[in-house]
Amino acid sequence: MPENLPNVPELLRTAVRSLGGAERSHQLTMASAVAHSIDTGEHLAVQAGTGTGKSLAYLVPSVRHAVQTGKTVIVSTATIALQRQLVDRDLPRLADALEDSLGRRPHFAILKGRSNYLCLNKVHTGSAEEPPTDELFDAFAVSRLGREVQRLTEWSSDTETGDRDDLVPGVSDRAWRQVSVTARECLGKSQCPIGEDCFAERARTEASQVDVVVTNHALLAIDAITPVAIIPEHDVVIIDEAHELVDRVTNVATADLAASAISNAARRCAKLVEERDVDRLEAASESWAALLDELKPGPWEELPPGAAPALAAVRDAAWTLRTAVGPSRPGMALSDPEAAAARNTALASVEEVHDAAVRVLGAFDEPDPAKRRDVVWLAADENRGSVRRVVRMAPLSVGGLLRSQLFEESTVVLTSATLTVGGAFDGLAVNWGLPAESSAVIDPAMATGHEAPSDSGTLKWNSLDVGSPFDHARAGIIYIAKHLPSPGRDGLAPSYLDEIAELVEAAGGRTLGLFSSMRAAKAASEAMRDRLDTPILCQGDDATGTLVRAFAADESTSLFGTLSLWQGVDVPGASLSLVILDRIPFPRPDDPLLAARQRAIESRGGNGFLSVAANHAALLLAQGVGRLLRSGDDKGVVAVLDPRLATARYSGYLRASLPPFWETSDPEIVRKALERIRDSRP
Repeated sequence: MPENLPNVPELLRTAVRSLGGAERSHQLTMASAVAHSIDTGEHLAVQAGTGTGKSLAYLVPSVRHAVQTGKTVIVSTATIALQRQLVDRDLPRLADALEDSLGRRPHFAILKGRSNYLCLNKVHTGSAEEPPTDELFDAFAVSRLGREVQRLTEWSSDTETGDRDDLVPGVSDRAWRQVSVTARECLGKSQCPIGEDCFAERARTEASQVDVVVTNHALLAIDAITPVAIIPEHDVVIIDEAHELVDRVTNVATADLAASAISNAARRCAKLVEERDVDRLEAASESWAALLDELKPGPWEELPPGAAPALAAVRDAAWTLRTAVGPSRPGMALSDPEAAAARNTALASVEEVHDAAVRVLGAFDEPDPAKRRDVVWLAADENRGSVRRVVRMAPLSVGGLLRSQLFEESTVVLTSATLTVGGAFDGLAVNWGLPAESSAVIDPAMATGHEAPSDSGTLKWNSLDVGSPFDHARAGIIYIAKHLPSPGRDGLAPSYLDEIAELVEAAGGRTLGLFSSMRAAKAASEAMRDRLDTPILCQGDDATGTLVRAFAADESTSLFGTLSLWQGVDVPGASLSLVILDRIPFPRPDDPLLAARQRAIESRGGNGFLSVAANHAALLLAQGVGRLLRSGDDKGVVAVLDPRLATARYSGYLRASLPPFWETSDPEIVRKALERIRDSRP
């Protein structure tokens, strides 16, 4: 392994010069802090605003560490877009730039979960799943599915990666399931007749031999939850888009139990076991469906009457089927791969049903809801006019999991443009399982409650806000419409629509409207199309990428949609000078998981509303507001129509999470500012 490599500032200067960029003090500060974290083993949370160049700031010290020690560094992201940016642009260019300085070219690879790769065995054996029962009589759905599967079969002969994201245009989730397998369904490389050519195995092999592996938060969570190592051995993890970490890990750790899933598991076993065993699980499915139909959707504080015996029937019938199916005979996968694949699919289905039933039954063993591991609720999902009732289980907290499986195993650097809530890192840190920055109990007014229960105070971490290269006070205005009424539950009030029309007209289009719901986005779009002469695009009119490109290409166009969808939208320049948010994005008050987390914090003496609801809103607000300034020449206005951002008792906490724009509540000042920006455009 090479010694006496150039230090991180020297390597960063080399990289920046090679890429034709300019040195940035914020970037150097961050790169030095990341290098210090890797050297000392102390975790680091670093907030780096747009324009900092944070990708290069963490990649340079990561690559240096990997080359010098021969150990792999993991880089995890929340979005596919950032993964692609790292693998297709940032890392190749950085490898070229640093090859001479490091003595060799650094190597990198991307790694995803097994179900993201096409399964050649499933394609070649034709062991596709049957369509769900509710689609058996939908001729259009079956026809479309057939066309997509045929296209995937043809693609399997051309693709070099088998990676779903390389298929353009993409296909439906249902079609992809016909040619992919989960980890549970996989035969295993040694048992699969096409194991040597397996796309997923090739990706894992490549990832085990490189310096930097780019993956996603979901796979990071799966690696933490399952006993089998999925991600290559490593000693450093960089988590970009870290504000998404808790939600992504929670999603992976969430399970559900619906009658349709139980019935589908029984059908998959029908050709493998005796009919009476299948009928037993079908009967349990019908009993479960009947029970759920009688109950109101909402959280379960305890098992409702009849649930325990219904769940026990599902558990026992699923286990009986699992035992009857049994493991594959030695050599079966090679001699009869289709039968082996069907057996594995059936086993995976009944095991998931069994495990879900066991998890619901065990969720209420702890009498104190604040100390339970799981939150359980009944949901009513609408799909194509029908309602599917399903019981869901999600962890009350993922902090303990992250602490034991991530922070105690590796040096971790967490970064994002938005990591501070209420002006501090503690809100997210405690959710990650790290101790609060202060060893004392946090003032409940500051929202974080006590330290996470799993904390022993031994983990060391540092925080750093490197700031932003933008002069927010000179480049932008944050306008809070104090004169408007507080938002209600009946959609956008006429006064809100009037305000939107006046602002968009003053801006000459150039508006990104971020709304709390699709209903509000569509209502605003329809109203503005009637009132204004400039084009209005709305989420759902076309594919997201197509809409963003159309928005960026025409300065007079406005784009409306939900806040969550547009978090990653990057439109620098004259096409965007106004961002509108219709209301503070608090979570739904009837969200069972967030409500349970809120109550758990209150039971420990914390402020549950600020810890959960306000922190959730602060992060989304910061992400939405951050859409405005994307380059050094950008100017504009962020308009928040919800007056509570100025008048509510928690308003200061939320505003402390936002960039330091010049603030006003005067609509006339804002309209004139937008007109000046509009008229200054060439």
